[in-house]
Amino acid sequence: MAMDESPAVLIDPYAASLPRKWMGASVLLRNAAGEVLLVDPVYKPEFEMPGGSIDQGESPQAAARREVAEELALDRPVGRLLVVDWVPPRPGWPHDGMIFMYDGGVLDEEEIAAIRLQEEELAGWVFASPEQVPTLVPAVPARRIAAGLRVVGGGATISMEDGYVR
Repeated sequence: MAMDESPAVLIDPYAASLPRKWMGASVLLRNAAGEVLLVDPVYKPEFEMPGGSIDQGESPQAAARREVAEELALDRPVGRLLVVDWVPPRPGWPHDGMIFMYDGGVLDEEEIAAIRLQEEELAGWVFASPEQVPTLVPAVPARRIAAGLRVVGGGATISMEDGYVR
């Protein structure tokens, strides 16, 4: 074998047999009034937080930053982990998964004015008060957002299962 050739990589049979989970990352972005930024996806009727699927080999925090850049054209670091939520399989979605919510901080007026939507994925965005969030998003993410708001200023990361603290 020549020096620049690498040997074939063997897949460990045990590793190949392990279950796989879907993973997603979301970002809690707020304005100076404490309202939460929600996005309106074109492919579902409810609003949701900015974020999305974590790509193979990508860290949750890197995915969170990438998703905000792709969806909103805002390239900004994400802060600490606020919430980890295990979500069970649902009708039409056979996978269980993990969602990691990060603190995106408070957007200033200049950043808000710079928001540009990924048009093939998002129809709009809105800032919602914590009281409005449950009227705009489904129950599970609404509980997740409420938990994130409880610890955003300090406190331990919250572990949830299907939107409930266990």
